[in-house]
Amino acid sequence: MIHYIGTPKIETERLTLRRMVMPDAEKAFHHWLSDERVADNRVSASHKTYSETIDRVTKIVKDYAKKDFCWWGIERQSDGELIGEIDLYDFQPDTGNCEISYTIGYEWWGKGYGTEALKAVVEFGFLHMNVHKISAAHNTDNPASGKLMIKAGMVQEGTIRHMIRNAKNQYKDCALYGLLQEDYLQNNQEAHRNIKKLNI
Repeated sequence: MIHYIGTPKIETERLTLRRMVMPDAEKAFHHWLSDERVADNRVSASHKTYSETIDRVTKIVKDYAKKDFCWWGIERQSDGELIGEIDLYDFQPDTGNCEISYTIGYEWWGKGYGTEALKAVVEFGFLHMNVHKISAAHNTDNPASGKLMIKAGMVQEGTIRHMIRNAKNQYKDCALYGLLQEDYLQNNQEAHRNIKKLNI
């Protein structure tokens, strides 16, 4: 059974994963939501106006009242810069399964921040929420995201043709990945924990 505890603050080696607040909207807009390079790997279109981001962040902040809402802003500890977001979603009470998604601003691609955040949230899901399985997907023309999932311990389980249609009206195939709690526990001992501090 999933143990819902909302969105606690998570600290890793270089990052703080925290609840988003309304002042984050400006950086979210400029760092990833309005960037076409980032949007090309997302289902939703890039934001054309700042008001779109305001509406989105307003909804996120409101949803923190729900115990089954898990959505973090990714903040770099070295300078407090907000560089992305990550969330657990689509919880299935009958199976204990859920999905994970993440976005890192283009300026910070290739620096390992996505891997670090993903590993921490996967650890949180399995060890603190008792999730049974975590799944993720990426466009097949974005193999870098698949490498990130593999680094977090996930295994490719298949490919679905034309799984999504992006903002440019293009259909894209997606590679599906998954990780079971039992496999995670078998392969991750205490010495390999990614969460340095958790504030529930």
